[in-house]
Amino acid sequence: MATGVAWQPQEDGFGEICGLLEQQISPTSDKSKIWQQLQHYSQFPDFNNYLAFIFARAEGKSVDVRQAAGLLLKNNLKPTYSNMPPANQQYIKAELLPCLGAADRNIRSTAGTIISVLVQIGGVVGWPELLDGLVKCLDSNDMNHMEGAMDALSKICEDIPQVLDSDVAGLSERPINFFIPRFLQLFQSPHVSLRKLSLSSVNQYIMLMPTVLYMSMDKYLQGLFVLANDPASEVRKLWKRPRMRSTSKIKPLQENNRVMPPPPGLTRTASGARLGFPSLLAFNWFSSALVCSAFVQLIDVRPDFLEPHLRNVIEYMLQVNNDPDDEVALEACEFCLLVIDRSAYCDAQLPPENLKDFLPRLLPVLLSNMAYADDDESLIEAEEDGSVPDRDQDLKPRFHASRFHGSEDGEDDDDDDTVNSWNLRKCSAAALDIFSNVFGDEILPTLMPIIQQKLRASDDASWKEREAAVLAIGAIAEGCFNGLYPHLSENTDNQEGHEKFSKVLIGLLRRILDDNKRVQEAACSAFATLEEEAAEELTPLLDIILQHLMCAFGKYQRRNLRIVYDAIGTLADAVGGELNQVGPYEA
Repeated sequence: MATGVAWQPQEDGFGEICGLLEQQISPTSDKSKIWQQLQHYSQFPDFNNYLAFIFARAEGKSVDVRQAAGLLLKNNLKPTYSNMPPANQQYIKAELLPCLGAADRNIRSTAGTIISVLVQIGGVVGWPELLDGLVKCLDSNDMNHMEGAMDALSKICEDIPQVLDSDVAGLSERPINFFIPRFLQLFQSPHVSLRKLSLSSVNQYIMLMPTVLYMSMDKYLQGLFVLANDPASEVRKLWKRPRMRSTSKIKPLQENNRVMPPPPGLTRTASGARLGFPSLLAFNWFSSALVCSAFVQLIDVRPDFLEPHLRNVIEYMLQVNNDPDDEVALEACEFCLLVIDRSAYCDAQLPPENLKDFLPRLLPVLLSNMAYADDDESLIEAEEDGSVPDRDQDLKPRFHASRFHGSEDGEDDDDDDTVNSWNLRKCSAAALDIFSNVFGDEILPTLMPIIQQKLRASDDASWKEREAAVLAIGAIAEGCFNGLYPHLSENTDNQEGHEKFSKVLIGLLRRILDDNKRVQEAACSAFATLEEEAAEELTPLLDIILQHLMCAFGKYQRRNLRIVYDAIGTLADAVGGELNQVGPYEA
């Protein structure tokens, strides 16, 4: 396999490698043996040239074989490209570019993946033909070439967006200045794939906010508003951005707590308020997770751009919150979470009143979305019947930590699974938590009738609704405590306040004795939160509280028993020595 300046494959080598690739994709082959043989061939300096040739030119071979060659080439380039002879590097690059216009979509997509890897390794400085080729493909009006170029660009923008937003020797402008206008133009393409790929590419630059995007923000927003009404359902699941960390409250990052100033030397020329943006009220059911993602990022880093249109966007997100696709609904819920978070805790010129008028419609949606989804991974193979003993694998170590004094480092420990299982249910609970802290008792007239109705349901089929209701009580216990339970020391004659709180507490204690393990767990956790807020004011109710907790000791299986211990530990922290004045009780 000698390498020459005008490289050509040898027939024997070509045939042997193709044969191995055909065996590799066969479901009945010995994969380890074939891998060893491929590793043997990889010792030859022009092995990757053969893979590039097979991928790009082996028209007589199946697409599966060609794609297998391309994927193997991609994997080989990461560790070996820097040490390859320059002639081999140039050969591989030259073979890849024509594949962007290949007739087969799989070949185009694989070519885009390999190109993205090469850009990650060496940038675009040593490959001037790439930028020129991508621009020509986008301007060609040939669907295959346009889609192949956009596929490659979307992967570059996602993996290494800063490469296109950097100065390149020999170019008068940064590469992103050539591409952003073309991406925005493709928002209007009749082809679904081009609309999706162009929008996902632009979205990668919201955080970086290059000057060309800043100056094109009005056009970008107009495009977003049109795409939000896109009839293509395929758009909805295309791109999922990294999820936010699940916490009981969002702790804003310092970098995102301010309105970012315009790029140096520029002033804001487009508020967007004067533009004739279409109303979002008519947006149809096929709204896009991709469009929602763009709004989420904008409200996070540049809320000033959305401020003139915020009510329409919130109206749209409220509708999308009911989307049957949880991924789309999650994006919309994260938007509402960020709006209220930025309104309450950041100097972002977004007063909480932006959401206040929407509360009567938004709160029931949040509560509905707090119920476990049927396909929630935490329910897989889980036994919910409280009478069935727990398995050993269901148990994790759990220790009581005082909620009043916190952990030694001053922060509560998060469950290891919390970050990895962020979902619509947890996002809705986090949003309800923040809403309760911002609006306080104002949310109770809307929320409490729904919660009480769900708590009264007792049949086996409605356990998810009961669990969501007790989860909601825990979420609002801090922010709405004044409305749930007026301070007895200041309102000794407030019989109505006593009755309201007793009604909530009795409903919660009954759910502690629910037959469903999930409801038991949520009720104990919500009660522990309520204990923190009520503290010594629980003293008059200790008898009934301890009666229920002692019954739980006799009812619970091993896993939830630890939660009861935690609830009693929190109760002891809350009422102190008063706990010694009641009882004894038997489980």
